Amino acid sequence: MREVHIEFYSEGCKLDGTLYLPDDYQPGEKRPAIIPNSGYQGFNEFYPKLFSEYLTRAGFVCLGFDYRGFAKSEGVPGRVILDEQVQDIRNAITCLRTREEADPERIGLIGWGMGASNVVRVAAADKRVKAVAALNGFYVGERWLKSVHTYVDWHRILQDIEEDRVRRVTTGQSRLADPFLHYPLDETTERHVNVELAHIPAFGKQTAVQFTESIVEMNAEAEAAKIAPRPLFIGHGRNNLLHPREEAEALYAAAAEPKTLYWIEGKHNDFMYRDHPEMNRLMDHVIEFFKVL
Repeated sequence: MREVHIEFYSEGCKLDGTLYLPDDYQPGEKRPAIIPNSGYQGFNEFYPKLFSEYLTRAGFVCLGFDYRGFAKSEGVPGRVILDEQVQDIRNAITCLRTREEADPERIGLIGWGMGASNVVRVAAADKRVKAVAALNGFYVGERWLKSVHTYVDWHRILQDIEEDRVRRVTTGQSRLADPFLHYPLDETTERHVNVELAHIPAFGKQTAVQFTESIVEMNAEAEAAKIAPRPLFIGHGRNNLLHPREEAEALYAAAAEPKTLYWIEGKHNDFMYRDHPEMNRLMDHVIEFFKVL
């Protein structure tokens, strides 16, 4: 895989990215292209790059980038708003369509974790997306938050959101807090984060409480049917405790054909390693799916 550093703008913020090219890419070729998108607290250097290693071997051009406010991308540190990440992805599509390496009429999206709802919403609104894969995500923010919190904690979250609204209009700023204050990690995912990610300097910075409000307002499931007749691939860990499997089942039920529901024999990211057998199986299915491009 060859890497080309690129930059593009998203609503005034310069975003940092990488164009990933197959080793056999020849100048002048226009290849089908895929934008792999990271999840919460993710970076291009993590899962987008990992997905790209598989996809470039299969002949695809990939564009990985960091959302605004992450890594070297411009933006307000700690500001994580799902609607703004959706804008970033749409602007990444525009950027990719200008590249000589990519066929502008054959572009697909992958969204991982929290990024899965982002790509569903982008594909529903943007006909330039010809195929989309949503992996280990959640698709109705309020439903998901309620499912992973007690009744009492849920009402505390609503109180935090209301207090933050007041803070924003009286001080101009959302309160910064622990990034996992309202986004609880299950034991397996937390262990993975502590071993694989916590030592990265840019990881785990404080996040504005407004992020939680953007989750509560997100409903990708309501838009899923708009993707058809373009295909949707939903992959989900059969034993995922961070984002329950019911999220994938509900999205599949709401989507129109053509659609695929694939069960990963794993949890959330316990298999997300280069050449892990379950990762290999998942990517075999993902690559086969994207042959539609």
